[in-house]
Amino acid sequence: MELSLSHSSSLTISAVTAPCNTYSIQTKIPVKPKCKSFELLLKCSKKGPSLGLYSSRIGSKHAPKRSQGRNFIWASSDIGAAGSDPVLNKVSAFKDACWRFLRPHTIRGTALGSVALVGRALIENSNLIKWSLLLKAFSGLVALICGNGFIVGINQIYDVGIDKVNKPYLPIAAGDLSVQSAWSLVIFFAVTGLLIVGLNFGPFITSLYSLGLFLGTIYSVPPLRMKRFPVAAFLIIATVRGFLLNFGVYYATRAALGLSFEWNAPVAFITTFVTLFALVIAVTKDLPDIEGDRKFQISTLATKLGVRNIAFLGSGLLLVNYTAAILAAIYMPQAFRRNLMIPAHLMLASCLIFQAWVLERANYTKEAISGFYQFIWNLFYAEYAIFPFI
Repeated sequence: MELSLSHSSSLTISAVTAPCNTYSIQTKIPVKPKCKSFELLLKCSKKGPSLGLYSSRIGSKHAPKRSQGRNFIWASSDIGAAGSDPVLNKVSAFKDACWRFLRPHTIRGTALGSVALVGRALIENSNLIKWSLLLKAFSGLVALICGNGFIVGINQIYDVGIDKVNKPYLPIAAGDLSVQSAWSLVIFFAVTGLLIVGLNFGPFITSLYSLGLFLGTIYSVPPLRMKRFPVAAFLIIATVRGFLLNFGVYYATRAALGLSFEWNAPVAFITTFVTLFALVIAVTKDLPDIEGDRKFQISTLATKLGVRNIAFLGSGLLLVNYTAAILAAIYMPQAFRRNLMIPAHLMLASCLIFQAWVLERANYTKEAISGFYQFIWNLFYAEYAIFPFI
Protein backbone atom coordinates (compact mmCIF):
# COMPACT_ATOMS: atom_id res chain seq x y z
CA MET A 1 0.00 0.00 0.00
CA GLU A 2 1.47 3.35 -0.97
CA LEU A 3 0.62 6.53 0.89
CA SER A 4 1.82 9.78 -0.61
CA LEU A 5 1.01 13.44 -0.33
CA SER A 6 0.26 15.19 -3.60
CA HIS A 7 0.95 18.82 -4.34
CA SER A 8 -2.73 19.67 -3.98
CA SER A 9 -2.65 18.67 -0.32
CA SER A 10 -4.69 15.52 -0.77
CA LEU A 11 -3.92 12.14 0.72
CA THR A 12 -3.49 9.33 -1.81
CA ILE A 13 -3.70 5.70 -0.73
CA SER A 14 -2.94 3.06 -3.34
CA ALA A 15 -2.50 -0.67 -3.07
CA VAL A 16 0.70 -1.95 -4.66
CA THR A 17 0.13 -5.53 -5.48
CA ALA A 18 2.40 -8.48 -6.02
CA PRO A 19 2.87 -9.62 -9.60
CA CYS A 20 0.30 -12.39 -9.21
CA ASN A 21 -2.56 -9.92 -8.50
CA THR A 22 -4.10 -7.54 -10.96
CA TYR A 23 -6.33 -5.36 -8.81
CA SER A 24 -5.44 -1.94 -7.41
CA ILE A 25 -7.22 0.41 -5.02
CA GLN A 26 -6.72 4.13 -5.18
CA THR A 27 -8.58 6.60 -3.00
CA LYS A 28 -8.04 10.33 -2.64
CA ILE A 29 -9.11 12.03 0.58
CA PRO A 30 -8.75 15.80 0.87
CA VAL A 31 -6.76 16.76 3.93
CA LYS A 32 -6.21 20.21 5.33
CA PRO A 33 -3.05 20.85 7.24
CA LYS A 34 -3.69 21.68 10.88
CA CYS A 35 -0.15 22.11 12.13
CA LYS A 36 3.12 23.61 11.03
CA SER A 37 4.85 20.25 10.86
CA PHE A 38 2.26 19.01 8.38
CA GLU A 39 2.73 22.13 6.25
CA LEU A 40 6.48 21.55 6.33
CA LEU A 41 5.97 17.98 5.16
CA LEU A 42 3.87 19.24 2.24
CA LYS A 43 6.58 21.68 1.23
CA CYS A 44 9.22 18.98 1.35
CA SER A 45 7.13 16.68 -0.77
CA LYS A 46 7.10 19.25 -3.57
CA LYS A 47 10.89 19.43 -3.73
CA GLY A 48 12.17 16.11 -2.51
CA PRO A 49 11.36 12.44 -2.84
CA SER A 50 7.87 11.18 -2.18
CA LEU A 51 7.06 9.26 0.95
CA GLY A 52 5.78 5.75 0.31
CA LEU A 53 4.14 3.27 2.67
CA TYR A 54 4.04 -0.40 1.59
CA SER A 55 1.98 -2.99 3.33
CA SER A 56 2.01 -6.70 2.50
CA ARG A 57 -1.46 -7.13 4.07
CA ILE A 58 -3.10 -5.35 1.13
CA GLY A 59 -1.84 -6.30 -2.29
CA SER A 60 -1.08 -10.02 -2.01
CA LYS A 61 -3.31 -12.67 -0.61
CA HIS A 62 -0.36 -15.03 -0.49
CA ALA A 63 2.11 -12.90 1.45
CA PRO A 64 4.04 -14.81 4.11
CA LYS A 65 2.50 -14.66 7.56
CA ARG A 66 5.66 -13.25 9.07
CA SER A 67 5.40 -10.19 6.78
CA GLN A 68 1.67 -9.61 7.17
CA GLY A 69 0.80 -6.58 9.26
CA ARG A 70 4.26 -5.04 8.80
CA ASN A 71 4.60 -1.72 7.06
CA PHE A 72 7.72 -0.69 5.21
CA ILE A 73 8.55 2.95 4.55
CA TRP A 74 10.93 3.80 1.79
CA ALA A 75 11.98 6.91 -0.05
CA SER A 76 12.53 6.84 -3.81
CA SER A 77 13.50 9.70 -6.09
CA ASP A 78 11.90 10.35 -9.43
CA ILE A 79 15.07 9.17 -11.17
CA GLY A 80 15.70 6.16 -8.91
CA ALA A 81 12.75 4.23 -10.32
CA ALA A 82 14.66 3.58 -13.53
CA GLY A 83 15.87 0.16 -12.36
CA SER A 84 19.26 -1.50 -12.05
CA ASP A 85 22.31 -0.93 -14.19
CA PRO A 86 21.71 -2.28 -17.73
CA VAL A 87 25.38 -3.26 -18.03
CA LEU A 88 25.13 -5.41 -14.93
CA ASN A 89 21.92 -6.93 -16.29
CA LYS A 90 23.70 -7.88 -19.52
CA VAL A 91 26.62 -9.41 -17.63
CA SER A 92 24.25 -11.38 -15.41
CA ALA A 93 22.25 -12.61 -18.42
CA PHE A 94 25.44 -13.68 -20.20
CA LYS A 95 26.66 -15.58 -17.13
CA ASP A 96 23.33 -17.38 -16.89
CA ALA A 97 23.44 -18.27 -20.60
CA CYS A 98 26.99 -19.60 -20.27
CA TRP A 99 26.01 -21.75 -17.32
CA ARG A 100 23.09 -23.28 -19.21
CA PHE A 101 25.38 -23.70 -22.21
CA LEU A 102 27.64 -25.92 -20.06
CA ARG A 103 24.71 -28.27 -19.24
CA PRO A 104 25.14 -28.37 -15.42
CA HIS A 105 23.96 -31.98 -15.01
CA THR A 106 26.82 -33.19 -17.21
CA ILE A 107 29.29 -31.11 -15.20
CA ARG A 108 28.09 -32.78 -12.01
CA GLY A 109 28.65 -36.19 -13.57
CA THR A 110 32.15 -35.25 -14.75
CA ALA A 111 33.10 -33.69 -11.41
CA LEU A 112 31.76 -36.57 -9.33
CA GLY A 113 33.49 -39.10 -11.59
CA SER A 114 36.87 -37.44 -11.30
CA VAL A 115 36.55 -36.95 -7.52
CA ALA A 116 35.53 -40.60 -7.06
CA LEU A 117 38.49 -41.97 -9.02
CA VAL A 118 40.98 -39.61 -7.38
CA GLY A 119 39.54 -40.58 -3.99
CA ARG A 120 39.88 -44.25 -4.85
CA ALA A 121 43.55 -43.86 -5.81
CA LEU A 122 44.31 -41.82 -2.68
CA ILE A 123 42.58 -44.31 -0.39
CA GLU A 124 44.70 -47.09 -1.87
CA ASN A 125 47.89 -45.07 -1.32
CA SER A 126 47.13 -42.84 1.64
CA ASN A 127 50.81 -42.74 2.68
CA LEU A 128 51.70 -40.87 -0.53
CA ILE A 129 49.20 -38.02 -0.14
CA LYS A 130 50.78 -34.56 -0.35
CA TRP A 131 49.17 -31.15 -0.18
CA SER A 132 51.08 -30.17 -3.32
CA LEU A 133 48.87 -32.57 -5.27
CA LEU A 134 45.75 -30.53 -4.50
CA LEU A 135 46.51 -27.84 -7.09
CA LYS A 136 47.26 -30.46 -9.73
CA ALA A 137 44.02 -32.29 -8.98
CA PHE A 138 42.07 -29.03 -9.23
CA SER A 139 43.70 -28.17 -12.57
CA GLY A 140 42.75 -31.62 -13.85
CA LEU A 141 39.13 -31.03 -12.81
CA VAL A 142 39.11 -27.69 -14.64
CA ALA A 143 40.46 -29.42 -17.76
CA LEU A 144 37.73 -32.07 -17.59
CA ILE A 145 35.04 -29.41 -17.23
CA CYS A 146 36.52 -27.58 -20.23
CA GLY A 147 36.43 -30.79 -22.27
CA ASN A 148 32.85 -31.38 -21.19
CA GLY A 149 31.95 -27.80 -22.12
CA PHE A 150 33.50 -28.21 -25.58
CA ILE A 151 31.57 -31.43 -26.32
CA VAL A 152 28.15 -30.27 -25.12
CA GLY A 153 28.70 -26.81 -26.59
CA ILE A 154 29.55 -27.92 -30.10
CA ASN A 155 26.55 -30.22 -30.00
CA GLN A 156 24.28 -27.24 -29.26
CA ILE A 157 25.80 -25.22 -32.10
CA TYR A 158 24.88 -27.86 -34.66
CA ASP A 159 21.56 -28.81 -33.06
CA VAL A 160 19.88 -25.40 -32.87
CA GLY A 161 16.88 -26.41 -34.98
CA ILE A 162 16.33 -29.63 -33.04
CA ASP A 163 16.80 -27.89 -29.70
CA LYS A 164 14.13 -25.33 -30.54
CA VAL A 165 11.70 -28.24 -30.45
CA ASN A 166 13.24 -30.54 -27.83
CA LYS A 167 15.08 -28.12 -25.51
CA PRO A 168 13.92 -24.55 -26.16
CA TYR A 169 15.39 -23.49 -22.81
CA LEU A 170 18.98 -23.98 -24.03
CA PRO A 171 20.68 -20.61 -24.55
CA ILE A 172 21.29 -20.73 -28.32
CA ALA A 173 17.83 -22.10 -29.08
CA ALA A 174 16.28 -19.51 -26.75
CA GLY A 175 18.22 -16.66 -28.38
CA ASP A 176 20.11 -15.87 -25.16
CA LEU A 177 23.50 -16.73 -26.67
CA SER A 178 24.59 -16.06 -30.24
CA VAL A 179 26.23 -18.73 -32.36
CA GLN A 180 29.33 -16.52 -32.62
CA SER A 181 29.62 -16.32 -28.84
CA ALA A 182 29.08 -20.07 -28.59
CA TRP A 183 31.95 -20.69 -31.03
CA SER A 184 34.19 -18.41 -28.96
CA LEU A 185 33.32 -20.39 -25.84
CA VAL A 186 33.93 -23.85 -27.33
CA ILE A 187 37.28 -22.75 -28.81
CA PHE A 188 38.25 -21.31 -25.44
CA PHE A 189 37.27 -24.57 -23.68
CA ALA A 190 39.24 -26.72 -26.13
CA VAL A 191 42.41 -24.60 -26.04
CA THR A 192 42.32 -24.14 -22.25
CA GLY A 193 41.72 -27.82 -21.58
CA LEU A 194 44.51 -28.96 -23.90
CA LEU A 195 46.97 -26.46 -22.42
CA ILE A 196 46.21 -27.56 -18.86
CA VAL A 197 46.53 -31.26 -19.67
CA GLY A 198 49.62 -30.84 -21.86
CA LEU A 199 51.48 -28.79 -19.24
CA ASN A 200 50.57 -30.93 -16.24
CA PHE A 201 49.81 -34.54 -17.16
CA GLY A 202 52.18 -35.71 -19.87
CA PRO A 203 51.77 -36.96 -23.46
CA PHE A 204 49.73 -40.11 -22.75
CA ILE A 205 46.93 -38.34 -20.85
CA THR A 206 47.05 -35.52 -23.41
CA SER A 207 46.46 -38.05 -26.19
CA LEU A 208 43.49 -39.55 -24.28
CA TYR A 209 42.07 -36.06 -23.72
CA SER A 210 42.50 -35.22 -27.42
CA LEU A 211 40.76 -38.48 -28.35
CA GLY A 212 37.81 -37.47 -26.18
CA LEU A 213 37.57 -34.07 -27.91
CA PHE A 214 37.81 -35.73 -31.32
CA LEU A 215 35.03 -38.22 -30.54
CA GLY A 216 32.87 -35.40 -29.19
CA THR A 217 33.46 -33.45 -32.40
CA ILE A 218 32.58 -36.22 -34.87
CA TYR A 219 29.50 -36.99 -32.77
CA SER A 220 27.96 -33.60 -33.65
CA VAL A 221 29.78 -32.01 -36.59
CA PRO A 222 28.98 -32.75 -40.26
CA PRO A 223 29.83 -34.47 -42.48
CA LEU A 224 30.36 -37.39 -40.08
CA ARG A 225 27.78 -36.34 -37.45
CA MET A 226 27.80 -39.78 -35.87
CA LYS A 227 24.78 -39.00 -33.71
CA ARG A 228 22.71 -39.90 -36.79
CA PHE A 229 23.66 -43.54 -36.31
CA PRO A 230 22.28 -45.01 -33.07
CA VAL A 231 24.96 -47.64 -32.42
CA ALA A 232 27.87 -45.32 -33.20
CA ALA A 233 26.29 -42.55 -31.11
CA PHE A 234 25.89 -44.51 -27.90
CA LEU A 235 29.30 -46.18 -28.32
CA ILE A 236 30.93 -42.73 -28.50
CA ILE A 237 29.12 -41.54 -25.38
CA ALA A 238 29.95 -44.74 -23.48
CA THR A 239 33.62 -44.47 -24.49
CA VAL A 240 34.05 -40.80 -23.57
CA ARG A 241 31.99 -40.68 -20.38
CA GLY A 242 32.75 -44.24 -19.33
CA PHE A 243 36.16 -45.60 -20.24
CA LEU A 244 38.21 -42.48 -21.08
CA LEU A 245 37.07 -40.49 -18.05
CA ASN A 246 37.55 -43.23 -15.47
CA PHE A 247 40.69 -44.83 -16.85
CA GLY A 248 42.28 -41.46 -17.60
CA VAL A 249 41.61 -39.93 -14.19
CA TYR A 250 42.83 -43.01 -12.31
CA TYR A 251 45.95 -43.26 -14.49
CA ALA A 252 46.73 -39.55 -14.04
CA THR A 253 46.25 -39.75 -10.26
CA ARG A 254 48.63 -42.70 -9.89
CA ALA A 255 51.17 -40.94 -12.10
CA ALA A 256 50.94 -37.84 -9.89
CA LEU A 257 51.62 -40.08 -6.89
CA GLY A 258 54.73 -41.44 -8.62
CA LEU A 259 53.17 -44.86 -9.28
CA SER A 260 52.82 -46.86 -12.46
CA PHE A 261 49.35 -47.82 -13.58
CA GLU A 262 47.97 -51.19 -12.58
CA TRP A 263 44.51 -52.68 -12.66
CA ASN A 264 42.89 -54.00 -9.54
CA ALA A 265 39.45 -55.43 -8.88
CA PRO A 266 37.75 -52.23 -7.62
CA VAL A 267 39.10 -50.05 -10.44
CA ALA A 268 38.25 -52.65 -13.09
CA PHE A 269 34.75 -52.88 -11.61
CA ILE A 270 34.28 -49.10 -11.51
CA THR A 271 35.43 -48.65 -15.11
CA THR A 272 33.23 -51.48 -16.40
CA PHE A 273 30.25 -50.38 -14.31
CA VAL A 274 30.44 -46.75 -15.45
CA THR A 275 31.00 -47.69 -19.11
CA LEU A 276 27.81 -49.75 -19.06
CA PHE A 277 26.04 -46.99 -17.15
CA ALA A 278 27.17 -44.44 -19.74
CA LEU A 279 25.76 -46.77 -22.37
CA VAL A 280 22.41 -46.65 -20.57
CA ILE A 281 22.56 -42.83 -20.51
CA ALA A 282 23.37 -42.84 -24.23
CA VAL A 283 20.41 -45.12 -24.94
CA THR A 284 17.90 -43.25 -22.77
CA LYS A 285 19.04 -39.67 -23.47
CA ASP A 286 16.89 -39.52 -26.59
CA LEU A 287 13.68 -40.38 -24.75
CA PRO A 288 12.73 -36.74 -23.98
CA ASP A 289 13.79 -35.68 -27.51
CA ILE A 290 11.78 -38.11 -29.57
CA GLU A 291 9.40 -35.42 -30.91
CA GLY A 292 12.15 -33.21 -32.35
CA ASP A 293 14.21 -36.16 -33.59
CA ARG A 294 11.26 -37.43 -35.62
CA LYS A 295 10.59 -33.96 -37.00
CA PHE A 296 14.19 -33.56 -38.19
CA GLN A 297 14.49 -37.22 -39.23
CA ILE A 298 17.22 -38.02 -36.70
CA SER A 299 17.37 -41.78 -36.33
CA THR A 300 17.73 -42.90 -32.71
CA LEU A 301 16.93 -46.06 -30.85
CA ALA A 302 14.01 -44.22 -29.25
CA THR A 303 12.51 -43.35 -32.63
CA LYS A 304 13.13 -46.86 -33.95
CA LEU A 305 12.10 -49.00 -30.97
CA GLY A 306 9.68 -46.69 -29.16
CA VAL A 307 9.77 -45.08 -25.75
CA ARG A 308 8.47 -48.07 -23.80
CA ASN A 309 11.03 -50.50 -25.22
CA ILE A 310 13.95 -48.12 -24.63
CA ALA A 311 12.84 -47.49 -21.04
CA PHE A 312 12.76 -51.25 -20.44
CA LEU A 313 16.13 -51.70 -22.17
CA GLY A 314 17.80 -49.00 -20.07
CA SER A 315 16.28 -50.34 -16.85
CA GLY A 316 17.35 -53.87 -17.73
CA LEU A 317 20.96 -52.87 -18.40
CA LEU A 318 21.12 -51.02 -15.09
CA LEU A 319 19.71 -54.03 -13.27
CA VAL A 320 22.49 -56.11 -14.85
CA ASN A 321 24.96 -53.59 -13.43
CA TYR A 322 23.47 -53.78 -9.95
CA THR A 323 23.29 -57.57 -10.01
CA ALA A 324 26.95 -57.74 -11.05
CA ALA A 325 27.88 -55.40 -8.19
CA ILE A 326 26.08 -57.59 -5.65
CA LEU A 327 27.64 -60.79 -7.04
CA ALA A 328 31.11 -59.20 -7.04
CA ALA A 329 30.72 -58.35 -3.36
CA ILE A 330 29.51 -61.87 -2.53
CA TYR A 331 32.19 -63.79 -4.42
CA MET A 332 35.12 -61.39 -3.91
CA PRO A 333 34.93 -60.35 -0.26
CA GLN A 334 38.67 -59.71 -0.18
CA ALA A 335 38.33 -56.99 -2.85
CA PHE A 336 35.05 -55.31 -1.92
CA ARG A 337 33.27 -54.16 1.22
CA ARG A 338 30.23 -56.38 1.29
CA ASN A 339 28.46 -54.38 4.00
CA LEU A 340 28.40 -51.38 1.61
CA MET A 341 28.19 -52.92 -1.86
CA ILE A 342 25.25 -55.26 -1.26
CA PRO A 343 22.74 -53.02 0.60
CA ALA A 344 23.58 -49.94 -1.50
CA HIS A 345 22.98 -51.67 -4.81
CA LEU A 346 19.90 -53.48 -3.55
CA MET A 347 18.43 -50.12 -2.58
CA LEU A 348 19.34 -48.48 -5.92
CA ALA A 349 17.91 -51.43 -7.86
CA SER A 350 14.67 -51.20 -5.88
CA CYS A 351 14.41 -47.47 -6.61
CA LEU A 352 14.97 -48.14 -10.30
CA ILE A 353 12.22 -50.77 -10.43
CA PHE A 354 9.82 -48.41 -8.66
CA GLN A 355 10.63 -45.55 -11.05
CA ALA A 356 10.07 -47.80 -14.07
CA TRP A 357 6.71 -48.79 -12.58
CA VAL A 358 5.80 -45.11 -12.12
CA LEU A 359 6.69 -44.43 -15.75
CA GLU A 360 4.48 -47.31 -16.87
CA ARG A 361 1.59 -46.12 -14.72
CA ALA A 362 1.93 -42.60 -16.15
CA ASN A 363 1.51 -44.09 -19.63
CA TYR A 364 4.82 -42.58 -20.81
CA THR A 365 3.76 -38.95 -20.86
CA LYS A 366 6.39 -36.37 -21.77
CA GLU A 367 6.69 -35.20 -18.16
CA ALA A 368 7.08 -38.78 -16.89
CA ILE A 369 9.73 -39.54 -19.51
CA SER A 370 11.74 -36.44 -18.55
CA GLY A 371 11.45 -37.43 -14.89
CA PHE A 372 12.66 -40.94 -15.64
CA TYR A 373 15.69 -39.67 -17.55
CA GLN A 374 16.59 -37.29 -14.71
CA PHE A 375 16.25 -40.20 -12.30
CA ILE A 376 18.82 -42.15 -14.35
CA TRP A 377 21.26 -39.27 -13.88
CA ASN A 378 20.54 -39.21 -10.14
CA LEU A 379 21.43 -42.90 -9.97
CA PHE A 380 24.65 -42.05 -11.79
CA TYR A 381 25.53 -39.41 -9.18
CA ALA A 382 24.68 -41.79 -6.32
CA GLU A 383 26.95 -44.48 -7.73
CA TYR A 384 29.93 -42.15 -7.88
CA ALA A 385 29.35 -41.28 -4.23
CA ILE A 386 29.75 -44.98 -3.38
CA PHE A 387 32.79 -45.81 -5.53
CA PRO A 388 35.60 -44.40 -3.35
CA PHE A 389 34.57 -46.65 -0.46
CA ILE A 390 33.72 -49.99 -2.09
